[in-house]
Amino acid sequence: MKDKTPQSLDKTAIQLKRVQGQIGGVIKMLDEGRDCIEVVRQVIAARNSLGRVARDILSGEVSRCSRSRQWEQLETVLKEALR
Repeated sequence: MKDKTPQSLDKTAIQLKRVQGQIGGVIKMLDEGRDCIEVVRQVIAARNSLGRVARDILSGEVSRCSRSRQWEQLETVLKEALR
């Protein structure tokens, strides 16, 4: 996450805080004994949100590496992401 702009870091932090809120909601649902299907839907929604955050972070890193022609680092990032 080197060389990230404050705007992209802010966006990522906002996205992660939203996921954190979703997880808090899931915990509350469990505490309240909510229906299994409702809970699972919210878990899936949180997982999908977290996946979008990961994709955004990876996309930014790939762009940074390719712009600065850091091919070895790009290869490392992609290998790590795909394993």
